[in-house]
This record gives sequence, structure tokens and C-alpha cells, in this order.
Amino acid sequence: MKYVVGIDLGTSAVKILLVNQYGEVCQEVSRSYPLIQEKSGYSEQNPEEWVEKTIDGLTELVRDFNGHPNDIEGISFSGQMHGLVLLNKEKNCLRNAILWNDTRTTKQCEYINEIVGEERLLGITKNPALEGFTLPKLLWIKEFEPEIFEQASVFLLPKDYLRYRLTGEIHTEYSDAAGTLLLNVKEKQWSEELCTKFDIPLHLCPPIVESHSCVGTVTEEVSKLTGLSREVKVFAGGADNACGAIGSGILKEGNTLCSIGTSGVVLSYEEHGDHDFKGKVHYFNHGKEDAFYSMGVTLAAGFSLSWFKDTFAEHENFEQLLESVDQVSIGSNGLLFTPYLVGERTPHADSVIRASFIGMDASHKRNDFARAVMEGITFSLNESIEIFRHNGKKIDSIISIGGGAKNPVWLQMQADIFNATIIKLSSEQGPGMGAAMLAAYGCGWFESLEACAEDFIKPITSYKPIEENVKNYEKLYLIYKQVYTKTRELNVMLSEFRK
Repeated sequence: MKYVVGIDLGTSAVKILLVNQYGEVCQEVSRSYPLIQEKSGYSEQNPEEWVEKTIDGLTELVRDFNGHPNDIEGISFSGQMHGLVLLNKEKNCLRNAILWNDTRTTKQCEYINEIVGEERLLGITKNPALEGFTLPKLLWIKEFEPEIFEQASVFLLPKDYLRYRLTGEIHTEYSDAAGTLLLNVKEKQWSEELCTKFDIPLHLCPPIVESHSCVGTVTEEVSKLTGLSREVKVFAGGADNACGAIGSGILKEGNTLCSIGTSGVVLSYEEHGDHDFKGKVHYFNHGKEDAFYSMGVTLAAGFSLSWFKDTFAEHENFEQLLESVDQVSIGSNGLLFTPYLVGERTPHADSVIRASFIGMDASHKRNDFARAVMEGITFSLNESIEIFRHNGKKIDSIISIGGGAKNPVWLQMQADIFNATIIKLSSEQGPGMGAAMLAAYGCGWFESLEACAEDFIKPITSYKPIEENVKNYEKLYLIYKQVYTKTRELNVMLSEFRK
């Protein structure tokens, strides 16, 4: 039996999957690492933590593996998007990585729009200037840490840095490059125009390859530390959302995905690079060659539920926290939650807005709050679905993965709020499975990613919308959409009091 490894470098942990030729997950290892949040709006990580924890996880995986290390033929990656890792000429990190959920760069985004113009920026990158993207981070470094910027020889995205440390080779690939705000998405090349306008040396941009490209093998040092064969092929991999799409079979027109992790996304396959959403949703290169996807983002989806658990049920697990939410009626007994804990992205590109509970009274219990958090996250994701539908996309079935696919109450809630059939897969490991599939395809096990998906991805159940629930949620959704506009100015005034 032959195997591949999918490594998913997330925001809170690295997850490593060992997958066999039938698409079965044979082993799973996870290692967590902390965020560094020195100020409100700042979010960083030490890239060495990613390397250390990944090598430790791979060592455990190989140690517990029943086969021979040579049976593991390929490794590929999925990773958190947009993060900035800067290397000097010696290829050492110059500072901590600035992550996707860091919001310090509002002024840099305004500067980008001033210099390029919003319309021209959309024409090149297919995306608006938002705090999470990589270019604003580079401009922030250039302004506030000029000595660091002067030493930089190349920037990398998080999973690309990890792959570099395992192979010694520096590359990125199109799906992650599309999230930098420096790539011409349709033309699939770094934009010399943007680099020139912002005085970003073109050599800072790493070479770009396809997601299924083999970029080398593990180094001798990594082989000795982990037990992996020196012959194991390493493939470029993809951005977490692109890999989530691959690992969920979103590989042709009409396919749509809802993924609830730290952030939440609604993602839909795009065959061409010319669908114009006018910047209302993201538009990125897919991990499948010469394909694209559109995507709406809720910044604090699963994070909202994690925050609620850590704050109000610290010593319980998620199963305990959610065990009685099915006993709470739709609308959480008149309680609404907006999941703007770290600002919002779709449809409100707003780094200042913050979360709200609306409608609290003395009768509400903890399970009312828990259900309200789940409903609020799902309402936020529905705003992206609404944009897709208004732009002519037909969405009547959605594959659900991540934390939102682990709870049957939440799956039915998605069906009712989205008014679509929700499909649950046998594996909820979307990004990690997508990385494994890129390795399997790269190793030549299959003629295409679609053929790989036929063997690897298996739906196990579905949830259909209940008409009465749909009607009730439509009423609540109209109320939910008003909360943003009615709390926006209040949050601007409160922002001066945040540390």
C-alpha cells in the first residue's frame, strides 16, 4: 500500500494526515501553537513554531506508521492565507509572521486605493485592498520597520516557509499568491505595475509554480529527524481555502462549499477568471490548474464559538457546550449575535466593527447564547450566499466541512438558513485532504484531481431545508442584517477605549 501526507498549517494548529490510495485517513496528528497579540488588532506567530511542531508531528506519524517509510510517496501542504514571512539574504526570518487576521494596516489599505484606484486594483488582483492581505503588511513594514524591509530578500506565505524549511527550496503557488494583492489573478503572474507603484522590488516575490508541482524532496536533516525517506516527493500545495475546495470535490461549475474553521468561508467554483463581482467577494486562483473560485469570508466564524466556550465554559468541551442547543427554539428566544469579534470581511470590509448580543433578558440561559452564536455565524455566511445568488449563481446544494459539519443541529441550521441541501462528507478534513489529494495527483496515482475526488471523497448524509424553519429564519435574517448598520457608529466611538 502506498501513502501520501497532507499537512494543513492552520492558525491555531498544524494537522497532519496520512492517507492511503483509497482516500482513507490512516493516521492523524495535530500540534497547536500560540498567537502573539501584543496590541489590539495585532496578530502574529513565530514561524519557527510551525517548523518545530510540524517536524514533531511528522516524527510521531512515522514512528507509529505500520509500513515502511518508503511507502510514503508524497507530501503536500495547505496553509493559512495572506500571512507575511520575510527572509533575509541568508534565508533567515527577519521578524514574526504577520497573520491574515491582523488588522493594523487600515491606513496602508487607504494608501493602496489612493495610489492605484479601487477599480484598477480590482482589474489586476480581482480583490479590494483589505487589512488581511499581504501587500498592506509589506507597506506597514516598509513604513514602520524600514530596517527590516531593507534587509528582506524574499517574502513567503506561511505554508511556503514551512515547505522551504523541509526542502530548502523557495516557491509559492498561484492559489496563495492570489491572496497577496500583488498577483495579476487572470494572467497568473506577479504585477510589475503594482510592484513599481509601491516600490516593492520584484525579487521580493518568490517564484510561482502550480499546486501539484513537485518542488523537491525533504532534506537529509528532516529525514533524520522524522524518519521520512529522503526520496519522498514534496509538492507545492495550496492556500487553505483552495485545498478545502479540492478536499471537498469543488472542482467544477456549480459546486459550492461552506467551511467553518477559525474563519468561515462560502466558496464557489469558477471556470474562468472574468466573472465580475465588483469586489463584493474574493476571487482567487484555484489549486486546480487554470481554474478559479469566488469566496465570501466571515472572519470570526468558529473563532466566535471558541471564544464563547473559553470565556463561559472553559472546562467543558464543545460537545458539552452544545448538547442542549436543540432544545432552544429558532431565534434563541429573541437573542441575536453578530460574529464581528475581530472585524468583518464579507459583505462588510470593516476592521473596526465588533460583535454584539442583541435582545438579552434575564430569562436567557447559556444554551440560548450558544445557539445564538451558531445562528449568528450562519447568518453571516448567508450574506455571502446572498451575493452569489444575486450575481446569477444557482446554489441549491452545499458541501459543509469543518466545525460546522460536526454537529447535526448546526447542519440542519445551515440547511434552513441557506435554504439549500447540506451535504456532509465521510471526511471533514477538507484542507488536509485537499493537500493529500494534490500529493496523490502529483505522484501520478490519478490522471486528474477530478478522478482522485471520485475515489477519495464520499458523501454520507444530507440535510434538507424545512419549509417552516426557512420562513422563520428569513424573518430573523432581515433583523440580523440591520445590526451592522445600527452598531457601526457606536463601535467607531468605542474603538478609542480598546487597548
